[in-house]
Amino acid sequence: MHISEQTVLVTGAGRGLGHAIARAFAREGARLVVHYRRSREPAEALARELGPGRAVALAADVTDAAQVAALFAQARAHFGRGVSTVVNNALADFSFNGDARAKAGEIAWSDFAAQFDGSVRGALHTLQAALPGMRAQGFGRIVNIGTNLFQNPVVPYHDYTAAKAALLSLTRTAAADLGPDGITVNMLSGGLLRTTDASAATPEAVFDLIAASTPLRRVTTPEEFADAVLFFASPWARAVTGQNLVVDGGLVKN
Repeated sequence: MHISEQTVLVTGAGRGLGHAIARAFAREGARLVVHYRRSREPAEALARELGPGRAVALAADVTDAAQVAALFAQARAHFGRGVSTVVNNALADFSFNGDARAKAGEIAWSDFAAQFDGSVRGALHTLQAALPGMRAQGFGRIVNIGTNLFQNPVVPYHDYTAAKAALLSLTRTAAADLGPDGITVNMLSGGLLRTTDASAATPEAVFDLIAASTPLRRVTTPEEFADAVLFFASPWARAVTGQNLVVDGGLVKN
C-alpha cells in the first residue's frame, strides 16, 4: 500500500519529532491522525492546515487502554476506514540534559516505571487497538521510535534507555507474531536531534561535540529523521520487519 493510501496515526504529533513525522506523512499524501496529550493547539493547527479530509487532531493518554481504543474509534469514524499505520513516538515527560539526570546510585524505580509506561505500555495499547483494522485490511505498518543510547550509552539516561531497549524487544517479538497477518513492526533509533522541545535543554557544546563525532559532521534534524520513518511505511520496506534502523548521521554503527 502506498503511503498516499494509508491512514497514519502518529502519537505525540503535537510537537517536536512527532510533529515533523506527521508533516512528512502529510507531504506524501497520507490521511493523518495527529495525536496529542497536552499539545492541543499545535496539533489542531496542523489538522486545520491540512484540512478535515486529510487530517484530524485527537487527544488521548496512550497509557490508558480505554482512551486509546476511543482514539481509534474516532479516527475510523472520521475517515471511514481503520488506521493502517502507527508511529509510536509519544514520549513520557523527559528532558535530554545529562547533567540534570539522576545517576545509578540515585535514580528511583518510579522514574523507570514512568518511562516504561510511556514507551512500552503506550506502544502495546496502540498496537492492540490497531490490530482489528490492520487484519481486516491485510496490511499494517507499526514503527516504534527508539534511541541509539542502548548501543552507545554516553549519558546516564538509565530509565529512558531501559524503556526503549524493552520497546525494541517488543518490536521484534511483535514482528514475529504479526508477520502472517501482513503487518510489519520496525524501530528507528535516533540520537540527539537538533532541535526538539525535549533536546532544548541540551548545552550547545554537546551538540557541537556530537556533530564533530559523526561522519556527516552535523547533528541529525527532526525532519531528516522523519524522512527515514517513511521508509518503513513505504512499499520499498514490504519485506523488512523486526529491524532497528539507527538514524544519527553515522554516530553509532549498527
